[in-house]
Amino acid sequence: MRMTRRVVLGGLGASALSACGAGPRGGTGSTASARPEAPDPAFLPQPNPGFDAWLGGFRGRAASNGINQSTLDAALRGAGFLPGVIDRDRNQTEFTRTLEDYLSIAASDDRIAKGRANLAQHRALLAEIEGRFGVESHVVTAIWGLESMYGERRGTIPVVSSTATLAYDGRRGAFFEQQLTAALRILQNGDTTPDRMVGSWAGAMGHTQFIPTTYLSFAVDFRGDGRRDIWSDDPTDGLASAANYVARSGWTRGQPWGVEVRLPEGFNRAQAGRTTTRSVADWTGQGVRDMDGRPVADHGPASIILPAGPAGPAFMTFRNFTVLTRYNNSEFYVIGVGHLSDRLRGGPEIRGNFPPDAQGLTKADRQEIQRRLTARGFDTQGVDGVIGTNTRAAITAFQQSRGLPVTGEPSRDLLAQLR
Repeated sequence: MRMTRRVVLGGLGASALSACGAGPRGGTGSTASARPEAPDPAFLPQPNPGFDAWLGGFRGRAASNGINQSTLDAALRGAGFLPGVIDRDRNQTEFTRTLEDYLSIAASDDRIAKGRANLAQHRALLAEIEGRFGVESHVVTAIWGLESMYGERRGTIPVVSSTATLAYDGRRGAFFEQQLTAALRILQNGDTTPDRMVGSWAGAMGHTQFIPTTYLSFAVDFRGDGRRDIWSDDPTDGLASAANYVARSGWTRGQPWGVEVRLPEGFNRAQAGRTTTRSVADWTGQGVRDMDGRPVADHGPASIILPAGPAGPAFMTFRNFTVLTRYNNSEFYVIGVGHLSDRLRGGPEIRGNFPPDAQGLTKADRQEIQRRLTARGFDTQGVDGVIGTNTRAAITAFQQSRGLPVTGEPSRDLLAQLR
């Protein structure tokens, strides 16, 4: 198996934005700080004799893989079993996100505004990176935005402890032992120190959330200072490393990931899907047009995808779409990066209609529920149309206050009760 970040993070893309800002709560409004005021006790080392014994055996295996004793001593001296990591791995909350919800988070007004500000602030650096790797500034910035909210949420959990805990647990033991060994190799190379090597609960690190094996393959020392530092507040190496990863995955500069399109009446939707590739001329001959009614520019072989189902928006995707799946194999993630990158350079919102949700509510309906709950004193902490933990808590409190059956879920009845 090729050990890249998508192996561990690929399945997370549609339910949460990796380690980035909005998370799966919905209705959050503002973003949280990058570093909490106090650590969660579940992510502090806890006594575990079984883990200690496993770590002793691992030392020998690491040494046989070329990790020297001084590195092992320094890195493992403070390592410990983190129960919160096991809990997170075994009980990843399954929030069912529609594409509409996902894009409401991935390309929120806040994320777009911060992205444009970061594009302006780092314009010269991003231009240098684009010049060297051939990946456009707005694309690199969009990846940065989805992965860590432009560096605000890089993770605070010690990577040696998190990967060691997951390796010991055994569910994906061989994979995480490779990540732990790779993390030790990074330390041995002198790129960072054990106390600075922090990241997500699954070991994804830095501004663009590289797992250790991906770091070893793709991280770059952009300024030539002798270290590939993706953990620093300075995003230089993190952004350059992401661009290197995308470039080496086959990115073609000047070509889009995809474009939103209109399908003609009677279009055979059985043709839709990433496995069906045709020439743009073929799709044009079938009546496919961009959202302004014009033929789509020819960027090579293309697919039509309907990620929100036959009643939702349609996209014509090109080779760069497939390239972005190397970073994260979630279709929603790729559309999120692509759409956010388009918005960062002034592109429009998705213009196609999204179907109502399972409760028959549109995004406007869900926003109205949030607005009315907040106006009645049940704060949803944002009006984004995404039903998450905060909105469900507000619904529950409203229902309890009125003596109604408590569901914590939005519905057309709830909307009527709030009128």
